[in-house]
Amino acid sequence: MPLSFESAVALAMGLTDFERSTTSPGHSSFHLERMTLLADRLGGIHKGIPTVHVAGTKGKGSTSAMITSMLSAEGYRVGLFTSPHLHSVVERVRVGLDPISKDEFADLIEQLWPAVEWVGAEGGHNGVTFFELMTAMAFQHYHNIKADFQVIEVGLGGRLDSTNIVDPAVSVITSISLDHVATLGDTIEQIAREKAGIIKKGKPVIVAPQAEPDALDVFRQVARDADAPIVEVQNSFNWQKEESALSGQSFTLAGLGRSYSLWTLLLGDYQLENAATAVATANTLNDAGFSVSESSIVTGLKDVRWAGRLEAFEHKGRRVVVDGAHNPYSVTRLVKTLGEYVDLEGRVILVFAALGGHSAEGMLSALAPLEPEAIIVRSRHPRSADPTNAAETARKLGIEVAVTSDTVSGGFDQAIEMSEPGDLILCTGSLSVASEVLEELRDIEPEIYPNLRPSTDSTLTPI
Repeated sequence: MPLSFESAVALAMGLTDFERSTTSPGHSSFHLERMTLLADRLGGIHKGIPTVHVAGTKGKGSTSAMITSMLSAEGYRVGLFTSPHLHSVVERVRVGLDPISKDEFADLIEQLWPAVEWVGAEGGHNGVTFFELMTAMAFQHYHNIKADFQVIEVGLGGRLDSTNIVDPAVSVITSISLDHVATLGDTIEQIAREKAGIIKKGKPVIVAPQAEPDALDVFRQVARDADAPIVEVQNSFNWQKEESALSGQSFTLAGLGRSYSLWTLLLGDYQLENAATAVATANTLNDAGFSVSESSIVTGLKDVRWAGRLEAFEHKGRRVVVDGAHNPYSVTRLVKTLGEYVDLEGRVILVFAALGGHSAEGMLSALAPLEPEAIIVRSRHPRSADPTNAAETARKLGIEVAVTSDTVSGGFDQAIEMSEPGDLILCTGSLSVASEVLEELRDIEPEIYPNLRPSTDSTLTPI
């Protein structure tokens, strides 16, 4: 009997999962040997498909989606691998922008599982992790369907991320800021060096605009050492916003001898930076002998939808904005952008939760100028921070805390109840908050993972 989707998810979620672990592993816990062994055991499934490899702190998911949509508009069959998922694990493995089906997910687990068991028993590097399995699943599916391209988003860092066994046609590094400091390092230079680990010898790298000059210096040095041609988007392109509304934004983009008139549904100045980075990637693929026409760039960007990134709603007579910003830099940009799209004359009701390892204090400091009334919640994510501690931090920053809640849905319901027409309900602090609010707004049934195994499970040795 074929494996059911529920059974497949149970197998996958039974593996060690650093992504949802309540502890932050150091880099001594990461290496590429086991992932390489798994991929080779499966027949070198990561090889043979032209690959765009995308790392970064902010915007890597949106940028990956833009690149995928542009290539798809050209007629290529494109695999897209991203993380984390918002509502269902199938979202991690896509063809174009469409997730694989639950049946395909189950079939892939069944196909991969003998190799997973062999690596765990015979490979000499302990058991395959959840993220490694998801990475292998993406490679296997794109091999199965004979994809023309695969756009692979890094999970964490870059140098030792399980995706970093690919030989990319082009590497892409989006905006860098402090994030995952317990694992990647507590300086911009350390984090940039980890991200720069995806730069390969002789292969072009596209570097998005960087707020931190030290990051750009690292990328230049690593690219120089690898003899890798580098395109610095902020120095090679110019863009000018023309019109902007909740329905989308139009802008012009020029650089490297080309110019475009573009429109995107995705909001915020940072999405223009992501779009410029995606266009630079398409141009570089053109120069490498692939075909990505101007019309495909225009159409592809116009077609992109990417949930949880500055989305605005009307719900029960209330204005709601949802954004998955999860570090101080991204929250600062969110606050700066809000006033462009939303009237902030009423109160701001903040529904907020951070994950452990992310800076709740830094994010709340960035939100303080909005003078919000805060509802501090705990998401379903195993790493969601204690709302009591976050509430104490908020009060120290001068933010009024109306209530705490052990669920996002409970906090969101409280926000609806205490708000008035003209107020803004802002839901942010992590992608897990964004996903759970979107489930409320769009009546989406969530997947619950009762058998999730953290990396601290005493029956496993984490790598």
